Amino acid sequence: MQLTEQDLAAYLAEHPDFFERHAELLAGVQLQSPHGNRAVSLQERQIEMLRDKMRVLEHRLADMMRNAAENEAISGRLLDWVRAMLREADPAALPHTLVREMQQQFQLPQAALRLWNLLPAYTTQDYAADVGTDIPVLANSLSQPYCGANAGFEAARWLGAGAPPQSMAMIALRETDEAPAFGLLVLGSPHADRFTADMGTEFLTRIGHLASAGLQRLVRGG
Repeated sequence: MQLTEQDLAAYLAEHPDFFERHAELLAGVQLQSPHGNRAVSLQERQIEMLRDKMRVLEHRLADMMRNAAENEAISGRLLDWVRAMLREADPAALPHTLVREMQQQFQLPQAALRLWNLLPAYTTQDYAADVGTDIPVLANSLSQPYCGANAGFEAARWLGAGAPPQSMAMIALRETDEAPAFGLLVLGSPHADRFTADMGTEFLTRIGHLASAGLQRLVRGG
Protein backbone atom coordinates (compact mmCIF):
# COMPACT_ATOMS: atom_id res chain seq x y z
CA MET A 1 0.00 0.00 0.00
CA GLN A 2 1.46 3.33 -1.04
CA LEU A 3 1.11 6.27 1.34
CA THR A 4 -0.15 9.53 -0.09
CA GLU A 5 0.64 13.05 1.11
CA GLN A 6 -2.83 13.17 2.61
CA ASP A 7 -2.17 9.96 4.56
CA LEU A 8 1.08 11.36 5.90
CA ALA A 9 -0.52 14.68 6.85
CA ALA A 10 -3.36 12.88 8.61
CA TYR A 11 -0.92 10.69 10.55
CA LEU A 12 1.11 13.69 11.73
CA ALA A 13 -2.07 15.50 12.76
CA GLU A 14 -3.13 12.48 14.81
CA HIS A 15 0.33 12.09 16.36
CA PRO A 16 1.57 15.60 17.24
CA ASP A 17 4.34 14.11 19.38
CA PHE A 18 5.96 12.38 16.39
CA PHE A 19 8.69 14.98 15.95
CA GLU A 20 9.28 15.12 19.69
CA ARG A 21 10.18 11.45 19.51
CA HIS A 22 12.15 11.94 16.29
CA ALA A 23 13.73 15.37 16.72
CA GLU A 24 16.66 14.40 14.50
CA LEU A 25 14.32 14.38 11.50
CA LEU A 26 13.47 18.04 11.97
CA ALA A 27 17.11 18.97 12.27
CA GLY A 28 17.86 17.33 8.95
CA VAL A 29 14.98 18.85 6.96
CA GLN A 30 16.21 21.22 4.24
CA LEU A 31 13.84 23.61 2.46
CA GLN A 32 14.20 26.03 -0.43
CA SER A 33 14.57 29.62 0.74
CA PRO A 34 12.26 32.11 -1.02
CA HIS A 35 15.02 34.72 -0.81
CA GLY A 36 17.60 32.91 -2.90
CA ASN A 37 18.63 29.61 -4.46
CA ARG A 38 19.82 28.02 -1.27
CA ALA A 39 18.63 25.36 1.12
CA VAL A 40 17.81 26.26 4.71
CA SER A 41 16.77 24.27 7.72
CA LEU A 42 13.17 24.08 8.84
CA GLN A 43 13.94 26.37 11.78
CA GLU A 44 15.55 28.94 9.48
CA ARG A 45 12.59 28.76 7.12
CA GLN A 46 10.20 29.36 10.02
CA ILE A 47 12.25 32.37 11.11
CA GLU A 48 12.15 33.75 7.56
CA MET A 49 8.38 33.30 7.46
CA LEU A 50 8.02 35.14 10.77
CA ARG A 51 10.20 37.97 9.47
CA ASP A 52 8.09 38.20 6.32
CA LYS A 53 4.92 38.37 8.41
CA MET A 54 6.50 41.05 10.60
CA ARG A 55 7.37 43.11 7.54
CA VAL A 56 3.78 42.87 6.30
CA LEU A 57 2.49 43.95 9.72
CA GLU A 58 4.97 46.83 9.82
CA HIS A 59 3.76 48.04 6.42
CA ARG A 60 0.14 47.80 7.53
CA LEU A 61 0.89 49.70 10.72
CA ALA A 62 2.70 52.40 8.74
CA ASP A 63 -0.30 52.70 6.40
CA MET A 64 -2.67 52.98 9.36
CA MET A 65 -0.55 55.68 10.97
CA ARG A 66 -0.31 57.58 7.68
CA ASN A 67 -4.07 57.35 7.14
CA ALA A 68 -4.71 58.48 10.71
CA ALA A 69 -2.46 61.51 10.18
CA GLU A 70 -4.20 62.34 6.89
CA ASN A 71 -7.64 61.99 8.48
CA GLU A 72 -6.59 64.24 11.35
CA ALA A 73 -5.36 66.87 8.90
CA ILE A 74 -8.61 66.70 6.91
CA SER A 75 -10.66 67.00 10.11
CA GLY A 76 -8.64 70.07 11.06
CA ARG A 77 -9.26 71.72 7.69
CA LEU A 78 -12.96 70.88 7.89
CA LEU A 79 -13.14 72.47 11.35
CA ASP A 80 -11.41 75.62 10.09
CA TRP A 81 -13.87 75.82 7.19
CA VAL A 82 -16.89 75.51 9.49
CA ARG A 83 -15.36 78.04 11.89
CA ALA A 84 -14.99 80.56 9.07
CA MET A 85 -18.66 80.14 8.14
CA LEU A 86 -19.77 80.60 11.74
CA ARG A 87 -17.71 83.76 12.05
CA GLU A 88 -19.30 85.34 8.98
CA ALA A 89 -21.72 87.92 10.42
CA ASP A 90 -23.16 89.05 7.08
CA PRO A 91 -25.61 86.48 5.68
CA ALA A 92 -25.29 87.95 2.18
CA ALA A 93 -21.52 87.32 2.25
CA LEU A 94 -21.82 83.77 3.58
CA PRO A 95 -21.84 81.99 0.18
CA HIS A 96 -18.69 83.87 -0.84
CA THR A 97 -17.00 82.99 2.45
CA LEU A 98 -18.03 79.36 2.09
CA VAL A 99 -16.52 79.05 -1.39
CA ARG A 100 -13.37 81.05 -0.65
CA GLU A 101 -12.56 79.13 2.52
CA MET A 102 -13.29 75.81 0.86
CA GLN A 103 -10.80 76.58 -1.88
CA GLN A 104 -8.16 77.60 0.65
CA GLN A 105 -8.66 74.77 3.13
CA PHE A 106 -8.94 71.94 0.61
CA GLN A 107 -6.62 73.25 -2.13
CA LEU A 108 -9.41 73.44 -4.69
CA PRO A 109 -8.50 75.42 -7.81
CA GLN A 110 -12.14 75.92 -8.78
CA ALA A 111 -15.33 76.18 -6.75
CA ALA A 112 -18.66 77.96 -7.15
CA LEU A 113 -22.28 77.71 -6.10
CA ARG A 114 -25.68 78.92 -7.17
CA LEU A 115 -28.75 79.31 -4.98
CA TRP A 116 -32.42 79.71 -5.88
CA ASN A 117 -35.70 80.27 -4.06
CA LEU A 118 -33.91 82.95 -2.03
CA LEU A 119 -35.32 85.64 0.23
CA PRO A 120 -35.72 88.99 -1.57
CA ALA A 121 -32.75 90.52 0.28
CA TYR A 122 -30.34 88.16 -1.51
CA THR A 123 -31.75 87.88 -5.02
CA THR A 124 -29.39 90.52 -6.46
CA GLN A 125 -26.23 88.65 -5.43
CA ASP A 126 -24.10 86.91 -8.05
CA TYR A 127 -24.79 83.50 -6.52
CA ALA A 128 -28.51 84.13 -7.16
CA ALA A 129 -28.02 84.43 -10.93
CA ASP A 130 -30.70 82.71 -12.98
CA VAL A 131 -29.89 79.03 -13.55
CA GLY A 132 -32.86 78.17 -15.75
CA THR A 133 -34.82 74.98 -15.23
CA ASP A 134 -32.24 72.29 -15.98
CA ILE A 135 -29.95 73.00 -13.01
CA PRO A 136 -32.66 72.57 -10.33
CA VAL A 137 -33.75 69.36 -12.05
CA LEU A 138 -30.15 68.13 -11.99
CA ALA A 139 -29.71 69.08 -8.34
CA ASN A 140 -32.94 67.35 -7.33
CA SER A 141 -31.75 64.19 -9.09
CA LEU A 142 -28.55 64.00 -7.02
CA SER A 143 -29.22 61.72 -4.08
CA GLN A 144 -25.46 61.75 -3.50
CA PRO A 145 -22.65 63.95 -4.85
CA TYR A 146 -21.68 63.50 -8.47
CA CYS A 147 -17.98 62.84 -9.00
CA GLY A 148 -16.46 62.28 -12.40
CA ALA A 149 -15.49 63.78 -15.71
CA ASN A 150 -16.77 67.12 -16.92
CA ALA A 151 -19.21 65.96 -19.57
CA GLY A 152 -19.94 69.49 -20.74
CA PHE A 153 -22.08 70.32 -17.72
CA GLU A 154 -23.65 73.77 -17.72
CA ALA A 155 -22.56 74.19 -14.08
CA ALA A 156 -18.91 73.94 -15.17
CA ARG A 157 -19.28 77.43 -16.66
CA TRP A 158 -19.69 78.84 -13.16
CA LEU A 159 -16.07 78.00 -12.41
CA GLY A 160 -14.60 80.84 -14.45
CA ALA A 161 -13.45 81.77 -17.91
CA GLY A 162 -10.25 79.72 -17.86
CA ALA A 163 -9.75 76.18 -19.07
CA PRO A 164 -12.77 73.99 -18.29
CA PRO A 165 -12.27 71.49 -15.47
CA GLN A 166 -11.31 67.95 -16.38
CA SER A 167 -13.09 66.48 -13.37
CA MET A 168 -15.91 67.79 -11.19
CA ALA A 169 -17.91 67.23 -8.06
CA MET A 170 -21.48 68.52 -7.82
CA ILE A 171 -23.24 68.58 -4.46
CA ALA A 172 -26.93 69.36 -4.08
CA LEU A 173 -27.83 71.74 -1.25
CA ARG A 174 -31.08 70.97 0.56
CA GLU A 175 -32.58 71.35 4.04
CA THR A 176 -33.09 67.60 4.50
CA ASP A 177 -32.30 64.54 2.42
CA GLU A 178 -35.92 64.42 1.26
CA ALA A 179 -36.37 68.15 0.58
CA PRO A 180 -36.02 69.73 -2.86
CA ALA A 181 -32.66 71.30 -3.56
CA PHE A 182 -32.22 75.05 -3.13
CA GLY A 183 -28.71 75.19 -4.54
CA LEU A 184 -25.78 73.41 -6.15
CA LEU A 185 -22.15 73.48 -5.02
CA VAL A 186 -19.65 72.76 -7.80
CA LEU A 187 -15.98 71.84 -7.38
CA GLY A 188 -13.61 71.56 -10.31
CA SER A 189 -10.08 70.43 -11.02
CA PRO A 190 -7.78 70.49 -14.05
CA HIS A 191 -6.75 66.95 -13.13
CA ALA A 192 -8.90 64.10 -14.39
CA ASP A 193 -8.14 61.95 -11.35
CA ARG A 194 -9.14 64.50 -8.67
CA PHE A 195 -12.83 63.58 -8.81
CA THR A 196 -13.58 60.12 -10.17
CA ALA A 197 -16.72 58.02 -10.47
CA ASP A 198 -15.33 55.30 -8.19
CA MET A 199 -14.26 57.56 -5.32
CA GLY A 200 -16.09 57.60 -2.01
CA THR A 201 -18.58 60.42 -1.51
CA GLU A 202 -19.07 60.31 2.27
CA PHE A 203 -16.85 63.33 2.91
CA LEU A 204 -18.48 65.37 0.14
CA THR A 205 -21.89 64.42 1.52
CA ARG A 206 -20.87 65.87 4.88
CA ILE A 207 -19.65 69.01 3.12
CA GLY A 208 -23.08 69.29 1.52
CA HIS A 209 -24.89 68.87 4.84
CA LEU A 210 -22.75 71.53 6.54
CA ALA A 211 -23.04 73.98 3.64
CA SER A 212 -26.80 73.45 3.48
CA ALA A 213 -27.20 74.06 7.21
CA GLY A 214 -25.31 77.33 6.96
CA LEU A 215 -27.10 78.61 3.86
CA GLN A 216 -30.67 77.78 4.87
CA ARG A 217 -31.08 81.24 6.42
CA LEU A 218 -30.94 82.77 2.93
CA VAL A 219 -33.73 80.61 1.53
CA ARG A 220 -37.45 81.29 1.63
CA GLY A 221 -38.97 79.08 4.27
CA GLY A 222 -35.48 78.10 5.50
